[in-house]
Amino acid sequence: MTNWLQGGGELGERVRHHDWASTPLGPLDQWPDVLKTTVALCLASSFPQAIVWGPSLITLYNDGFIPILGDKPDALGRPFSEIWQEAWPEISPIANAAFAGEATFIENFPLRVERGGAPEQAYFTFCYSPIRDVQGNVVGMLDTVTETTATVVLSRRLAELNASLEQRVNERTTLLTQTEAALRQSQKLEAIGQLTGGVAHDFNNLLTIIRSSVDFLRMPALSEERRQRYMSAVSDTVERAGKLTSQLLAFARRQPLNPEVFDAGQRVNNIGEMLETVTGARIKVRVELPGLPCYIRADSSQFETALINIALNARDAMNSQGTLTLSVVADQALPSIRGDAGSRQAFIAISLTDTGSGIPGETFERIFEPFFTTKEVGKGTGLGLSQVFGFAKQSGGNVDVASKVGQGTVFTLYLPQVVPEEGVENPAQEVCGLVAESAQRHILVVEDNLEVGRFANQILQDLGYQTTWATNAEQALELAGADAMGFDAVFSDVVMPGITGVALARELRRRRPGLPVVLTSGYSEELAESGYEGLVFLPKPYSADQVSQVLARALFKG
Repeated sequence: MTNWLQGGGELGERVRHHDWASTPLGPLDQWPDVLKTTVALCLASSFPQAIVWGPSLITLYNDGFIPILGDKPDALGRPFSEIWQEAWPEISPIANAAFAGEATFIENFPLRVERGGAPEQAYFTFCYSPIRDVQGNVVGMLDTVTETTATVVLSRRLAELNASLEQRVNERTTLLTQTEAALRQSQKLEAIGQLTGGVAHDFNNLLTIIRSSVDFLRMPALSEERRQRYMSAVSDTVERAGKLTSQLLAFARRQPLNPEVFDAGQRVNNIGEMLETVTGARIKVRVELPGLPCYIRADSSQFETALINIALNARDAMNSQGTLTLSVVADQALPSIRGDAGSRQAFIAISLTDTGSGIPGETFERIFEPFFTTKEVGKGTGLGLSQVFGFAKQSGGNVDVASKVGQGTVFTLYLPQVVPEEGVENPAQEVCGLVAESAQRHILVVEDNLEVGRFANQILQDLGYQTTWATNAEQALELAGADAMGFDAVFSDVVMPGITGVALARELRRRRPGLPVVLTSGYSEELAESGYEGLVFLPKPYSADQVSQVLARALFKG
């Protein structure tokens, strides 16, 4: 017995008594020193270890390696490839790499082991290190094993928990999305209910005035003074009804606007002068303007209406006493407002600051809702600020509000700043002269509604125009012919069965570039979405004076 082979537990005893002479290793006393040293270290290690030696891959191991062998108890002295023949396709490349001088490993390798008298699934990481002789040649490999069963089990449980958590999150997210959708639908239905009720209330009031006035006009022997009063009432009420629909469409951001480029400062200054009579003598109106003109491209009528709506709210908030300041600042970035993204492009900021009572927190979030008002019944429709919001958004801008109870409120309207085109003159002076030439003009009227068509023809004929009436776009195209030279202008509805007024205008202008076209409509989805560049738009309801001015302007541009 040699001194180098002492102890080593059960495997130490088996190594000492094994018939090594019948193996490629030969008797113990003939083993090379490097093998003796490695075996001694292996038997003394508390880590599971195995030694694979020489070209025959003869296997030696310690007590810690016994559980790993499982149903292979007679592995001592046998080739490693024979012991692990069922797993050799996976082990072979790694063992070859170790014999080539490379330290390699197999991570979390599954094995069935005997524990407590029963087989159990376990996982191990096998680290293979090359064993070299004194000349540095690889003569074997050392397999050191670490059990990773607990890590694998915990990782799998964590993966299962993550999958379960992800599933629960997805389910909760789906439920939340469905709940939010249901809430939005409920809010939409509530808003529609408020909108319908408000529209019905206001329109019924307007219709009552019109109906009563018409009934009075039918009375025999009606005095001229009363006849004129009732006719004025009908005309004024129709105008109020038109403004109501315009406010509704502006709130919905579906109002076809008629944008033009103008100096915002000059327009605000004009409005400031007008407001002095609207707000009353006890409210001081101040206007602060930049030193240079600053231009915006917007519907000037809707712009003025928006500022007036804000000013009237300010007047009421100040109880007709205080200071209202209108200011214009150019080259401003658009901030993020109520969750809407901002912009670094240049905007004109038009602010109206009052010294009123401020807006309480419970109403602040609702000020832009349609028909929401804190005024007494009959003193406000609740559509003023809705119009402001809709106009700002449809014009490519936004409106911000800052308020402190007891100190006042600031409304700031942000609209994109533009550079005016040179050489653009106001054609208003030429319009008056063109009206007088109406008798020489032939107008193609396109209107599918018979009653509206009769009135449109009558208005144009009363203005001195010659008219030809088509009840749809297809008929209009047939009447126009290949070059549309038989008409001086087209006066067309937008919403018609089949070809729309916008499509008709484009086709007629294809046949005859520059042909003046006036489009008229109470509301058009197509106009609201795509606009009407190069065309003239006249909103319904319209008056004879409006038809005269708009058509004359279209003829001038054409």
